[in-house]
Amino acid sequence: IITVDHGITARDQVEYAKKMGIDVIITDHHLPPKTIPDCTIVHTTSLCGAGVAWFIAKTLLLEQEKTAEANDLLVLAAIGTIADMVPLISANRSIAKYGLGEMAKTKRIGIKALIHEAGLDDKTITTSDISHMIAPRLNAMGRLDHAIDALRLLCTKNAERAEMLATKLGVTNKERQQLTVDSTAHALTGLSKIEHVKENKILVVSDPSYNPGIIGLVAGKLVEEYYRPSIVIAEGEVFSKASARSIAGFNIVEFIRSAGNLLVDVGGHPMAAGFTVETKNIAALRKFFSSHIDSLLDDALFVRTMFADMELPFFLITRALVERLREFAPFGLANYEPVFVTRGLVVEQMRKIGAKQNHLKLKLMNQKKESIEAVAFGLGQMADAIPVGTVIDVAYTIDENTWNGKTTVQMKVKDIQVQ
Repeated sequence: IITVDHGITARDQVEYAKKMGIDVIITDHHLPPKTIPDCTIVHTTSLCGAGVAWFIAKTLLLEQEKTAEANDLLVLAAIGTIADMVPLISANRSIAKYGLGEMAKTKRIGIKALIHEAGLDDKTITTSDISHMIAPRLNAMGRLDHAIDALRLLCTKNAERAEMLATKLGVTNKERQQLTVDSTAHALTGLSKIEHVKENKILVVSDPSYNPGIIGLVAGKLVEEYYRPSIVIAEGEVFSKASARSIAGFNIVEFIRSAGNLLVDVGGHPMAAGFTVETKNIAALRKFFSSHIDSLLDDALFVRTMFADMELPFFLITRALVERLREFAPFGLANYEPVFVTRGLVVEQMRKIGAKQNHLKLKLMNQKKESIEAVAFGLGQMADAIPVGTVIDVAYTIDENTWNGKTTVQMKVKDIQVQ
């Protein structure tokens, strides 16, 4: 048995396999427990699970002088690296950068079919495309049904089958999106009924209706809404599955492990973790979490902070700068896209966009009457606060927008402050 991205906590399972005469090799990147399994282990926390597996596969292939095969597998390693949100620095950055470069040349028709189904161009795939379009489709099968069809898509050599499977993944992802919306709404409604809920340092919600495959996504939504470490539990008759998401500065997996006597198992990272608990112990676990977190979390950690790299004069927002910034890509965790601040801009035009009218399309003007287009995703609620003529400071990234064959520089606004 060779494990990938899994197994570092499977001491009992490895012991059982050995008694059955089965050798086990564990390849993993999760934080190891105090006692690790007694078998061959290839482990580092510097890569994601796909990255660890790729280095092993590459070594074996290069011994057989199969360089092309190793490079093609790099595409899969890049998808895994970006999707798993590991820091895009050092080896991870190289895997992502060169893997994205190989994507346009890949012979894996399943990946080509998935890119086409998502409406993307395989020659210009970015980390954002992987994070928001490709990875969710691959993950959706395992969340709601079974991951085998995602594997079949990546491995198939039949174009017709690839198209069928890509369509299935797209449909399943839409179902996953709706289920996430419904479960998040249920969780938020429940929390809204708790008096002084925003004074809680950790949020724990549980319900039998929650699908175990999407509770991590729901936990992430709760963090977005309340900016508190959040745990979502899918209650079962005997055992319940839980997923947790954290905020910067708080190691959620170590905190959960401190309740080890109440848990069946636990694993994960400082920012995201999962565990199994006997359903009868959920009440006791809630009490443990709420009573032990006060001394571990300082109130200062609950202040959302946005860091900008520098203030940028208006005249420097050019296509030349956009091109220069691309040299620092691929962007991701620990290698974030540069954020700039420009002050004293006037809202020349403003309208809500998007199916839910939750985004803004803006035209901003400086004191010299020079204008620039801007888009503010998720900031639709600010429309009433920034009518035309309002003077604002903006934090933003910059890129290019192509519309009707014309390419212009635009701001992607991260935050707005009214002067």
